[in-house]
Amino acid sequence: MTELPHAATARPLLLVDDDATFLRVLARALGSRGFEVITATNFDEARALTRRHNPRYCVLDLKLGEENGLRLIPELHALVPDLRVLLLTGYASIATAVEAIKRGAHDYLAKPVDADAVVRALLDGDNDSDDSDPPDAPEQPLALRRLEWEHIQRVLTECDGNISETARRLGMHRRTLQRKLSKHPVRERPDREE
Repeated sequence: MTELPHAATARPLLLVDDDATFLRVLARALGSRGFEVITATNFDEARALTRRHNPRYCVLDLKLGEENGLRLIPELHALVPDLRVLLLTGYASIATAVEAIKRGAHDYLAKPVDADAVVRALLDGDNDSDDSDPPDAPEQPLALRRLEWEHIQRVLTECDGNISETARRLGMHRRTLQRKLSKHPVRERPDREE
């Protein structure tokens, strides 16, 4: 278990996710690691709790029903400028990670994720200077299916998560886009030595 500095328990951690089971399990796990966890399932609750509790940390899901968590990051920073935001998503992509950092997230993790990884991401750099650089580009070229996934994610981010607008810009039917988005991202497999 990761040791928390005293400063981590000085202010609450806001956990925002619309999956009730995931929210409950992660809240319990983070609570056992010394955080005072407050939970929200939507934008309105997140804003209200941020105003009321002035949290030091926020763990935010990318997809909150029809809403896109990326849009909430600047709003939360306007309420609490020194808030450390960790964005979680089941649909990881380079474009989304870069956009999350641009909008003020301090880190980005792909689900499934364990509580220790969340704690490390939240506390990493707490004492360092705040030089948030976008993730490095991969060294090897990406597979064609992965490139398609990255392109879809970039356009979806540009459209603030609007599926219809994204489909229009990509020149594909909305249902085709939804089918592609419902699949997990293409994983890169390391070359095996034969």
